[in-house]
Amino acid sequence: MEAGEHSPPTSPETDLMEIKTEKTPYSPSEPPKIHRLDESVVNRIAAGEVIQRPVSAIKELVENSLDAHSTSINVVVKDGGLKLIQVSDDGHGIRREDLPILCERHTTSKLTSYEDLQSIKSMGFRGEALASMTYVGHVTVTTITPGKLHGYRVSYRDGVMEDEPKPCAAVKGTQIMVENLFYNMIARRKTFQNSSDDYSKIVDLLSRFAIHHINVSFSCRKHGASRADVHSVTTSSRLDSIRSVYGVSVALNLMKIEVPDSDPSSSVFNMDGLISNSNYVAKKTTMVLFINDRLVECTALKRAIEIVYAATLPKASKPFIYMSIVLPPEHVDVNVHPTKREVSLLNQELIINTIQSAVESKLRNSNEARTFQEQTLDSSPSVPLSAKKDSNVNPSPSPYGSKSQKVPVNKMVRTDASDPAGRLHAYLQARPVDNLEGNSSLAAVRSSVRQRRNPKESADISSVQELVNDIDGNCHSGLLDIVRNCTYIGMADDVFALLQYKTQLYLANVVNLSKELMYQQVLRRFAHFNVIQLSDPAPLRLLIMLALKEEDLDLESNENEDLREKIAEMNTELLKDKAELLEEYFCIYIDSHGNLSRLPVILDQYTPDMDRIPEFVLSLGNDVDWEVEKNCFQTIAAAVGNFYAMHPPLLPSPSGDGLQFYRRRKPEKNPDDKEKATDIGTSAVWNFMHCFVFDTCDSIVFEFFFLFLFMVIVAFEGKL
Repeated sequence: MEAGEHSPPTSPETDLMEIKTEKTPYSPSEPPKIHRLDESVVNRIAAGEVIQRPVSAIKELVENSLDAHSTSINVVVKDGGLKLIQVSDDGHGIRREDLPILCERHTTSKLTSYEDLQSIKSMGFRGEALASMTYVGHVTVTTITPGKLHGYRVSYRDGVMEDEPKPCAAVKGTQIMVENLFYNMIARRKTFQNSSDDYSKIVDLLSRFAIHHINVSFSCRKHGASRADVHSVTTSSRLDSIRSVYGVSVALNLMKIEVPDSDPSSSVFNMDGLISNSNYVAKKTTMVLFINDRLVECTALKRAIEIVYAATLPKASKPFIYMSIVLPPEHVDVNVHPTKREVSLLNQELIINTIQSAVESKLRNSNEARTFQEQTLDSSPSVPLSAKKDSNVNPSPSPYGSKSQKVPVNKMVRTDASDPAGRLHAYLQARPVDNLEGNSSLAAVRSSVRQRRNPKESADISSVQELVNDIDGNCHSGLLDIVRNCTYIGMADDVFALLQYKTQLYLANVVNLSKELMYQQVLRRFAHFNVIQLSDPAPLRLLIMLALKEEDLDLESNENEDLREKIAEMNTELLKDKAELLEEYFCIYIDSHGNLSRLPVILDQYTPDMDRIPEFVLSLGNDVDWEVEKNCFQTIAAAVGNFYAMHPPLLPSPSGDGLQFYRRRKPEKNPDDKEKATDIGTSAVWNFMHCFVFDTCDSIVFEFFFLFLFMVIVAFEGKL
């Protein structure tokens, strides 16, 4: 372990000590007498310049440990470093014969002549740090060199040993303790009232050393604490070191940057580091700069990089910057500051401009893809119980405003209908983080590749426009207000949903509404659909046969299988004849062999129940009016809407009375009952027409489709 190093002071401090000198009578006509300061006064003034605060002493001691080729450095601090600073390392130690001059000023093993500064690679070189500590504190050194059976312990005061070195048991390396720092500088000591602030500076210093010297393990803890506040282990990855010291959130948002410059006309240097990307958010800039393995500050470089971040990224987010610059030793002047925190570089402006350009280029590339964190808000915040109790004892103005009167029970509304986004949060399930990370490639594809959407153009056919106008004209303002401001309560049974609007409760038919929703979507996307490609073309004839069997027709009228064959054949030929119309306007593709291979996309990313294709094909053949244009488009749209609507497979298992409202049922024969069987097409159903306009419907409609279907968009059964 070597003596500390720093240059002689250049200016005295008035708070160091009370200087007692013989008073000389002063005469205005005579200048004051110049006298030589006592050496102890000079040394104490110099110590105040070199050791400005506890973190300055720790920096000097850690740099000495690094110069000793240590692989483990441990720091223990008490009262912010004022009462105790203990730095232990496993370096090569200090020889017994060097201990008498260890803490004298200007004693060092780093250089022998001034010319050595041109090629110096060590961090210490002046031989003033340890000497300064002995003038403002009590220093004890314990050291052992390799191959020795025991070590030595010695105490220093004012640069000299108090006693001869004493043999003692010791572990490999050197341990230096500085106690009662600034004990003889009362004014300086009083300025360090906040020990937590000084300890934070020490932790920050050790963190910076830890992420650069990844082959050295660092630890820093308070005296008596069982857990270290900084603990790094040797690693081969600097990113791993940053992750262990600064946290995972910082490491995830860093990107590597390298700047090689071998132009002899400017300055030969290499820079490699890690800088934060566009997703990193911090309140202040963190810049860790090492030049030739020396921890320094460069205000000009820091300002240049901050300008790039402010101009490139939104909100002028503060960056995290780690840079290591390597230059030839002769291009660096290390002797420009008493604490060695600043250096002077050859062609400094060119180096800064080169690094600034590289950072700007890197940021512009990273700014093309940003990640936004999703935050889930609680739609019904509550006041903690403890806060309620405190308010009873000592009432104070509430940050939420004055206390409101109690709302009567019959006037209460379950949720705020004016905030539909908050209403949906309760039903959204957050995906586990592990699953998201595991499917990172899939998420990247989904975020970068979007399904191409057809342009939202209005239909050119007048009959279709008339149908759309009919929907707009049938919109009921009162019902529209109910739908937009209602609150979903729950499912009454398998078909009906309960909705609350103000103080009224409504029963809504979800099945009927989904039909109306799909019907309107077909008309508004008329002739501008995306397509669903079936994996295997389906023969129309086979589909119609399946649908006829599912219809459960009266056996007395349909005992002959040939009748079904004939119906299937006729409908197949009909749809083959109308294939061009179906493909052009509805994206329903039927080939010349009578096979169905494509279906339209009504809602993006939503696929209907494919088990209902037979019923859909039969409906196209039996229920469509092919003679009149307007009726033709209307009935086809209705058939498509019915096919895409939510039916029993998409709703809860049909077990309640609601089953009768969405499935055709054959009435039991009763001689006394002459009424005709009814189905959903003849039941008294009141639908909400044109509840929402889907002119801008895209993939997000699908994401909220099921929730809105149960909660907002409804069809009412019977009268309100």
